[in-house]
Amino acid sequence: MEPSRRRQQPNRDPPALTGASLPVRAQSEEFQPPGWLRNSHLQSMLASMTVRRGPVVRRAAPVVAAERQMLLDCGDGVRLQCFRSTPPGCSGTPAVLLHGWEGSAESLYVLSLAQQLFESGFDVVRLNLRDHGATHHLNRELFHSCRLPEVIGAMRSLQGLFPGKLMYLVGFSLGGNFLLRVATDTAGDPSLRIGKVIAVSPVLDPGATLIALERGIPGYQLYFIRKWMSSLLKKQAAWPADYDFGHFGKFTNLRRMTADLIRHFTEYPTLDDYLNGYSITGDRLAGLDVPASIITSLDDPIIPAHSIEGLAHPPSLQLVVTRWGGHCGFLERLTGPTWIERRIVAELQEAVAEGGR
Repeated sequence: MEPSRRRQQPNRDPPALTGASLPVRAQSEEFQPPGWLRNSHLQSMLASMTVRRGPVVRRAAPVVAAERQMLLDCGDGVRLQCFRSTPPGCSGTPAVLLHGWEGSAESLYVLSLAQQLFESGFDVVRLNLRDHGATHHLNRELFHSCRLPEVIGAMRSLQGLFPGKLMYLVGFSLGGNFLLRVATDTAGDPSLRIGKVIAVSPVLDPGATLIALERGIPGYQLYFIRKWMSSLLKKQAAWPADYDFGHFGKFTNLRRMTADLIRHFTEYPTLDDYLNGYSITGDRLAGLDVPASIITSLDDPIIPAHSIEGLAHPPSLQLVVTRWGGHCGFLERLTGPTWIERRIVAELQEAVAEGGR
C-alpha cells in the first residue's frame, strides 16, 4: 500500500493530527498514564520487555495450564497452530487472540490478555500465524502479510469448534490488520459468526509504517530485521532443501530486505504491489458490517498518526484514538493488567451481553 515514493506523505508529527481532522467519536481521554510513562518508545518497548515477563507468566499460569494445542485445517493443505484454554466446568464464549508480526501466542501482551479473558469466563484461543512461534515446519511456503485466505480458513475451523456461537476476535498490530480484513472479506458469510473485532495499534498503511521505521530511531528497524532473520533461519532449518537465507544476513535496511524476499518468494511483482495487498486504508474496510473497534494512539512510533485519516468509516467501526500509548503499549504501571486489557475485556463483555452467546 505504499504508493510510489513521489506521492508518499511525510511522517507527520503526531500533534499535527488535530482533533478537527478526526471524527468526534475518535477522541479519547480515557488513557492517562503517569508522566514518566508518557514516552511513546518506553510504552512500545515495555509491551514486550523481559522486565515484565516474570509477573505476566506467573499471572497467566492458569490459562497456560488449561491450554490444549491444536492444529487447524485452513484449506489448501495449510495448517496453523493454536492453543485453546477452556474455563473450568463449561465452554465459555470464544475469544480468539492474534499476535503481531514476529510475535506469537506466547507474546507477553497475548498471554496477559488471555488470562484476563479466561478469568472472565471466555474460552480463549491463541492463534499463531504461519512461521510464528514454533511452527516453521508446518507449511513449506513462507509467511507473508497477504496470506489472508489461510487466516479466514483458521477462523472457519475454529467456528466448527463453537457451533452456533459468536466468536470475538482481538488482534495486535499486524494481527489486528489481519482480523479486520477477515471480518470485512467474510461479510455476509453464514458459515462464520463474528460478534466483534478489536484491533489494537493495527497496521493501517504498510508503506507509511515502513517509512516510519526507516526514519525513526534505528532500534526499531534493527529489532525487526534481527527477529525476521532469526525466523528465516528457523524456516531454512525446517526446509533445508527449499531455502537458503544466508545472504539475507547482510541487510540492515528493512525496505531492501522486504523487496528482495517479495521478489524471490511471492507472486507480487513489486514491493508497492505487496504493501498495497494488505493495506486497510482507502475503501478497504468500507464493507465491514460487524461491530469493530480500532484502538490506537497518536504517538505510535510505528503506525503514523496521519494514516488514521485514510480509513473508511463504516457505521460498524468505532475508532478510539488516545494521546499516549505508543505501539501496543497502553501501560499505566510496570506490573499488573494494562489499560488496554481492561478496555478489551469490558468491550467484549458488553458485546456478548448485546449479541448473545
